[in-house]
Amino acid sequence: MKKYPFSEIEKKWQRYWEENRTFRTVEDPSVPKERRRYVLDMFPYPSAAGLHVGHPEGYTATDIYCRFLRMRGFNVLHPMGFDSFGLPAENYAIQTGTHPRKTTEENIDRFREQIKNLGFSYDWDREVSTHKEDYYHWTQWIFLKLWEKGLAYVAEIPMWYCEELGTVLANEEVLTTPDGPRSERGNHPVERRPLRQWMLRITEYADRLLEGLDTLDWPESIKAMQRNWIGRSEGANVRFPLAPDAVPGGTALSGIEVYTTRPDTLFGATYMVLAPEHPLVPQITTSAQADQVQAYVAATRLKSDLERSELSREKTGVFTGAFAINPVNQEQIPIWISDYILISYGTGAIMAVPGHDERDWAFATRFELPIKKVVARSLQEDPREPLEAARPEPGFSVNSGAFDGLPTEDAKARITDWLEEEGIGEKTVNYKLRDWIFSRQRYWGEPIPLVECEGEYYPVPYDQLPLTLPEVEKYTPTGTGESPLAAVESWVNCECPDGSGRPGRRETNTMPQWAGSCWYHLRYIDPHNAQALADPEKLDYWLPVDLYVGGAEHAVLHLLYARFWHKVLYDLGIVSCDEPFTRLVNQGMILGEGGVKMSKSLGNVINPDDVVARYGADSMRIYEMFMGPLRQEKPWSTQGLVGVYRFLDRVWRLTERPVTEDEPGENLLRVLHKTIRKVTHDTDELALNTAISQMMILVNELYKEETLPRSVWDPFIRLLSPYAPHLAEELWEMIGNPAPVSLAPWPQYDEALTQDEQITVVLQVNGKVRARMEVPAGTDKATLQTCAAQNARIQEFIEGKEVVKVVVVPDKLVNFVVR
Repeated sequence: MKKYPFSEIEKKWQRYWEENRTFRTVEDPSVPKERRRYVLDMFPYPSAAGLHVGHPEGYTATDIYCRFLRMRGFNVLHPMGFDSFGLPAENYAIQTGTHPRKTTEENIDRFREQIKNLGFSYDWDREVSTHKEDYYHWTQWIFLKLWEKGLAYVAEIPMWYCEELGTVLANEEVLTTPDGPRSERGNHPVERRPLRQWMLRITEYADRLLEGLDTLDWPESIKAMQRNWIGRSEGANVRFPLAPDAVPGGTALSGIEVYTTRPDTLFGATYMVLAPEHPLVPQITTSAQADQVQAYVAATRLKSDLERSELSREKTGVFTGAFAINPVNQEQIPIWISDYILISYGTGAIMAVPGHDERDWAFATRFELPIKKVVARSLQEDPREPLEAARPEPGFSVNSGAFDGLPTEDAKARITDWLEEEGIGEKTVNYKLRDWIFSRQRYWGEPIPLVECEGEYYPVPYDQLPLTLPEVEKYTPTGTGESPLAAVESWVNCECPDGSGRPGRRETNTMPQWAGSCWYHLRYIDPHNAQALADPEKLDYWLPVDLYVGGAEHAVLHLLYARFWHKVLYDLGIVSCDEPFTRLVNQGMILGEGGVKMSKSLGNVINPDDVVARYGADSMRIYEMFMGPLRQEKPWSTQGLVGVYRFLDRVWRLTERPVTEDEPGENLLRVLHKTIRKVTHDTDELALNTAISQMMILVNELYKEETLPRSVWDPFIRLLSPYAPHLAEELWEMIGNPAPVSLAPWPQYDEALTQDEQITVVLQVNGKVRARMEVPAGTDKATLQTCAAQNARIQEFIEGKEVVKVVVVPDKLVNFVVR
């Protein structure tokens, strides 16, 4: 018999699914809520490079899961679309003069073809692209709702600016070099400049974004990252008066407000530090210090926030020449500036307590500033004993006047009460989260639907949405820091929407790429609705998303922004649930051969088109799931891929045997029911690698038979169908069943038939017991080795190591010898 003809089989069934719209989803009201599932992939940006093998990993997992659910009688929504606005297409347009729409849509066509070639069961009737006018109509509609609620405003924000290119740059377009920050394109110098930006008040939702995390089935690491990004802390705002005889201009300035989580250490504040951008800096700097301060402020503009807040870097700073008064002891303390203080956090100013803060200690020791101990480890500790290093941990207040002897938490409360009584401070909750910078000085993005008329903004009327991008021939920046749209006078100049007839000027900033991806999960539900974002009944039918799968690199920003928009829409009564994504799974990265990250420069990027052409889509699907647990990082192995192809070829060669109505032997029957049970359980848990291992065990048992009992072969094909759907459809048709097997009922198992004799096999690495597993008595060596290699605990110990030898003793042990 000829080898498995995967190419013709896959083309045949892909054509069948498309022509019959096999996976089209409808809102069937007879299906109860508990039998509906919305499964979502993080949609891709359609780059010119096309898909790489990392993309299909998550898509394959959700596809297997969705096919499994359909066969179990669930109504499943599984859509796909494209995050198609963004920077790369605009940069390409600047370089070549090709309209971003043209390159974007060519890339989408390629992505779609690649995705379809892998046999994913998406409902293509629901495809969306964020750059399409019928999509961004509703992105603009949501923006206007945010604006009406007072959640959108304009502010001056420091942004990267390149004089040579005449444009604002995103963080990812700026390179850190020994010569300072440089533009990725052209390697030109860049600096931070304050520019007009639209902002969204995500901070107003900070507490709700935090509280909502407790209700979600998400990885704890992702929830921790979001909590840290929001950064809620309780403390006090404290006002430090300026010393009137030490400030240029005398007492005209009111003072400096700081936020601290440790008001108990106020007596230990020996100096203050302002962010170089703090508005008080030019007002309080003395003439003697002016040159140093100005030079330092200019140097800071060349540093990113990440670089400035790096804990290990040496602290730098300059004295302003001014002094403040510590309000708890009336001592004069010097005011410095330093780039490790960010204007975006707290008030942009700190009281420095070097005795009990490591960064302050590093700064104080470098510039020989005073250090005081105000927290002791115990009541018995001598308060005069000097500190040898910063001591940030809690203890008991010392050298703190009337608050001496109080435990840290009591001292915090008592000093905060005293500050409020004296009118010089108050209890405050603070967040690291900053309002969202929601504008880009770009052409290829959603126009912001506002018009400026004599200094005031007016919305484009809802019935005039979408406000579309003008057709232009040049995408080069204006050189003023404004969007290229600012140069399109025929588009920019318009009549004020207030009906007054006054001249107006359209907003020329566009929305960031995040805008379209914030709500695409909603548009999939009703993608062709021209009257509303989506039909409320359809939103109620599907929401919230039951399973969301994507890379951990989107753990903070995309997920946080999408949750924020969803909560706003919930407040507006548009959606009926407060959180968009109930369960989140992050697939692990697929590395290159040898465990090295794939990159063009290393030449180790693997194109899925090449894999499909040589081994078939089903081989690639099963291999990517068989590599290891979905959530773990895994190295690509061509040898492993070949092994999976051989497995599918073995399945194909079983069709040489006649299918009979004979009853299977007891052993085969038990293996079948054990396989149905395990594949059912593991697929439901997304433990897809071990489900595949179990199907391999059943195939091994079938090879011991001279015929294929229909009562075993039929359910096996159904089990295989979500994993290798093309091959399964062909096998299903070959035994006379009507297509498609993709919608056939999932097989059931008899619990009694799964209870055969089990043997505990010890799993070792270099002779040390690392795990145990239960297997049927008499399991052959090859199967034992395969199952042992898929054990998550064993994978932890052999990952990144060379397996020199595998010793298998049936019914006893498997030992991996590694180095």
